[in-house]
Amino acid sequence: MTEFFDLTHDARTGIAEIVLNQPARLNTMTPAFFPAVRDAVQGLDDAGVTRVLVLRSSGKHFSAGMSLDVFGGDFTLLDTRDPRARLNFQHGLRRLMACFDALETARFPVVCAVQGGCIGGGLDLALACDIRICTADAFFTVQEIHIGMAADLGSLQRLPKVVPQGIARQMAFTGERLDAARALTAGLVNAVLPDADALRDHALQLAKHIAAKSPLAIAGSKIALNHARDHGTAESLQQMALLQSAIFDTAEMERAIRAWRDKVPGEFAPLPPAAKV
Repeated sequence: MTEFFDLTHDARTGIAEIVLNQPARLNTMTPAFFPAVRDAVQGLDDAGVTRVLVLRSSGKHFSAGMSLDVFGGDFTLLDTRDPRARLNFQHGLRRLMACFDALETARFPVVCAVQGGCIGGGLDLALACDIRICTADAFFTVQEIHIGMAADLGSLQRLPKVVPQGIARQMAFTGERLDAARALTAGLVNAVLPDADALRDHALQLAKHIAAKSPLAIAGSKIALNHARDHGTAESLQQMALLQSAIFDTAEMERAIRAWRDKVPGEFAPLPPAAKV
């Protein structure tokens, strides 16, 4: 448990959950939130035993994004008065970005379950995940444009790779809310559930389905998908040839085939802990 979220891990299934736990504050983010998420995700990844992470929230809204108090407070990162300060701004902002990058680079998939508003930084967070599902009352918005700034923690970079360019640009330029039905049509979410309970059940069922697969094959698939998203087909195929040569495991495949054929849970070793550096 942290000031911002509860973290649990089921050793039996390999499913971890991060639940944002500040509903009275609409799960808004302060500067300390970012390294807390990064450290939690990297800790799970380093241990090697997590097969899927479910990221969800408590309360009415998933997250209202960065707390507006940050913009009016004494936050050193926001100082841009001279070249040294601006260089420091860039350095600090990239560190904030890297905190959400941890979700994208983790060896396990991340399922984001959105209820209510997914606003500003909340959308940045959701877009860094592999799969998004939501409740029927959910909405998604690039809130930053309303306060006179361009979104800067990943939405403008990731959103156009998930939804059509026109939708991404309209959201970025207007701050309009994309409701759950349109988010489903646009491909931003994979499913819309009636309420928060159904959302959690669906997220965990999806997580169990993923966790039953070979963690080696899942990790390899995520690496390949991330690379293909950001590179051309020829380069991605070359990367796949190298990746497959590194992770191809006939013994793992035999276990997977046997489990699939016999309709029983597969018995797969976890990934090894990350090397200490």
